[in-house]
Amino acid sequence: MSMVGIIMGSDSDLPVMKEACQVLEQFGVKYEVTICSAHRVPSETSRYAREAIDKGMEVIIAGAGGAAHLPGVIAANTVLPVIGVPIKTASLSGLDSLYSIVQMPRGIPVATVAIDGAANAALLAVQIMAVADNDLRHKFTTYKGEMARNVMAKNSRLQELGIGEYLKLKQEQ
Repeated sequence: MSMVGIIMGSDSDLPVMKEACQVLEQFGVKYEVTICSAHRVPSETSRYAREAIDKGMEVIIAGAGGAAHLPGVIAANTVLPVIGVPIKTASLSGLDSLYSIVQMPRGIPVATVAIDGAANAALLAVQIMAVADNDLRHKFTTYKGEMARNVMAKNSRLQELGIGEYLKLKQEQ
């Protein structure tokens, strides 16, 4: 069974990273959640990354704020795909996290999603695993089809009601 590792540097990241869990549950993908700081427990963080394959992980989602070294440390210690989630910070609104994750040196790639983009990180993990998993590929194709149908239904309703009535209806919901 496919499994995703979800790791974060602090429990304060959990409200954001929970979104990744919810998406993976929607697709029936098994996951493991861990708190492990690249700065406070570097040897444990490196061990986590080195042992991820043996645990059955196929992708690791790493959320971090501020200096945001966690995704890079994980990527430096595994051959698995790593997806970094920059966590919004009070001081720089997450730009510090984003820059830290996206500016990895050559040879240590980390895919990076938007600030607080844990849901998209999980969707990317699903897409990566779907390359070798037909069932997961079918689920993802169905998911994208549902999104498209929802957009088209909203457009039909907009065309039927007009802008004013459509917005009024949305406000009432």
